[in-house]
Parts: sequence; C-alpha cells; structure tokens
Amino acid sequence: MSIHKEIEPRNCRQAVVSPRTGAEWLVGVGFRCWLAGYDTGDIGCWEKGWNEYNRVLGASRAKRAVTELACWVRAVRSSASRKIQYYPLARPGFCNDECMAISLIAASQHHRCPAMQACALALTGSDLVEPVIDAANAFADALQEADQRLSPEAVSALMAARTGREDGLAGQR
Repeated sequence: MSIHKEIEPRNCRQAVVSPRTGAEWLVGVGFRCWLAGYDTGDIGCWEKGWNEYNRVLGASRAKRAVTELACWVRAVRSSASRKIQYYPLARPGFCNDECMAISLIAASQHHRCPAMQACALALTGSDLVEPVIDAANAFADALQEADQRLSPEAVSALMAARTGREDGLAGQR
C-alpha cells in the first residue's frame, strides 16, 4: 500500500512551503514519513525518512536520531485521541499537525515547558502527554547532538494554529 495519491484532510491546511533543509524541515519530514509508515505498513515511507536523515546527518548520527524519531512518533500515535494529519510524502510544506510536531521539538530544545505541554495537548487531543513529552525530549536531544538546532521561532506554530494563521513557520527561511 502506498500513500502517493494526493489526500488533503479538511483540518490539514498548508502552513508553509519550506526549503528542503534545516532542522525544522528534518523534523517535519521525519514525522510525516514515520506516520505514513505506521499508517500504511509501507516500508518505503520509513526508507524515505531514513534516506533524508542519512543525507543530512550521516549514517552514525542519523541512526540515533531516527531511533528517537520512531519512539516519539510511536508515543504520539499511542497517546492521540484523534487521527494525526500529515501531507503525502512528496508534498511540499507542512500541515497544522506537522507544524505542531515541529513546534513541540523546538519547545523542547529551547526548554519552554509550558509550550511543550500545550503543543503535546494540541497535537494529540489527549491529556496523556507525558510519554509524548519524554520521547520528544529524547528526540530533541538526539537532534541537538547531531548539530540540528531548531529555531526558537518554530515554537510560534502553536500560536499560528490557535489563531488560524497559516504562516506558523514562515520565518524559518
């Protein structure tokens, strides 16, 4: 099974067309690939994610980052009380849920605990966010160790989602 057809969920509006570089992009594309892999059972989704991490980080640093990414996405899925939305693999930009996931990792790297809690609650629709936050912290640390630091402005996707704005990560270029 493949998710290569264009599907646009109602609550998954495009937040920004991002460049194919940077820590924010790496988090967003990894989140998308791992969700798609879990949803479809298509190993090609995970291979695409691995290839991007390997390209950016190199094999040794990518191994830890992808391990933590997989644990984080699994925690998000198991804690979520709703379907997490994401764009098809080849689609540029990120939808609201993908932006919220990026904001969660940025908040972790910048030690913004209330923002982390709010992002996790908004992303999962559940009060059971401690496993999500713990896994997000481990993933954020792995990215930090791989010299991938998200911008503090990436936390702003939380406000964009709450206000209905669609430019939550527009300043990331």
